[in-house]
Amino acid sequence: MARSKVAVLKTSPQNVLEDFKKLMHLAEYQKYVSKDKDTALKINISWHYYYPACSTTPWQLEGVIKTLLDDGYKKELIHACHNRTVVVSAKKGEKTNKHLPVVQKYGLRNIHLYENEEWIRYEPKGKIRVLHEIFPKGIEIPKRMIGENIIHLPTMKTHVFTTMTGAMKNAFGGLLHERRHWTHSVIHETLVDLLTIQKEIHSGIFAVTDGTIAGDGPGPRCMVPYVKDYILASDDQVAIDAVASKMMGFEPMDLKFIRLAHEAGLGCGDIPDIEVVGEDISEVNWHFQKEKNTFASYGQKLIYWGPLKRLERFLLRTVLTPWSYVASVIFHDWIWHPFIGKRRTRKILKTQWGELFKQY
Repeated sequence: MARSKVAVLKTSPQNVLEDFKKLMHLAEYQKYVSKDKDTALKINISWHYYYPACSTTPWQLEGVIKTLLDDGYKKELIHACHNRTVVVSAKKGEKTNKHLPVVQKYGLRNIHLYENEEWIRYEPKGKIRVLHEIFPKGIEIPKRMIGENIIHLPTMKTHVFTTMTGAMKNAFGGLLHERRHWTHSVIHETLVDLLTIQKEIHSGIFAVTDGTIAGDGPGPRCMVPYVKDYILASDDQVAIDAVASKMMGFEPMDLKFIRLAHEAGLGCGDIPDIEVVGEDISEVNWHFQKEKNTFASYGQKLIYWGPLKRLERFLLRTVLTPWSYVASVIFHDWIWHPFIGKRRTRKILKTQWGELFKQY
């Protein structure tokens, strides 16, 4: 059996589009992404503001699109793909994060999964750990996803629930409806279930991860962004997350979702068994922090895993649920972003990557 392969490159703002093409070729993406199928570019928008390391970068999106078109993929069979959450506006985020101008530049379709898209009940063939229990009336997924290729476009960043978030977590938005927060208490098992479903429904799966600016701390929003200049690609969603987590300073097999997916045979999470091509990352360790929390995430953990666990259903699945949305908006949008986030963003905008962002 062939080893899982993850391509890793150092890049720069001057060469980033060419480097994405080199990266995808190193990872042999054309083996996994069929030219005769629709290809969804699953954009990650973790916040409707531009905050460095938080969401798919415009050069990441453009680099992938340009590579596909240069290699003969038809633009009529490529589309940008967005999900919706109750606290983040994808419509606003695709503008502030400069995704929409890139999609329009290349004349691609821009699909929001909650606009005129049919969602159907899907019964997985493989082992499902928690989704049947969370959604006893049935697991619903977007009908259009069945038979499509998907290319995930995550960034390298930490996460308050999963330590790091990457390719596997990127399916969380696209395959589950906006009540997906019901799964947070079993988030690791949920990500494994979603990868099981992806392998059943997609004609091809690939991921291109942007680590040009990486986020450390209580992600996916309230992080400290650092310029790191790395990009990664792989057809193995477990392996690319394992390599990314190792670079950030975590032991991949200590992360439950990676270990469970590895043990289930859904990919490789054990670094010695992964072939890393491109750069030598054996000495890379950013020493990112694992146990950082914000006031908001601390409260969430009390509900999901702490003394308020017995109230989880009452607080988050009844008419009282909107209180949590309001609390999130007040904390993140009204307090943290104006007083902390904007200052950190201005600092990154003074770098070469910030100058490139302004050009889009």
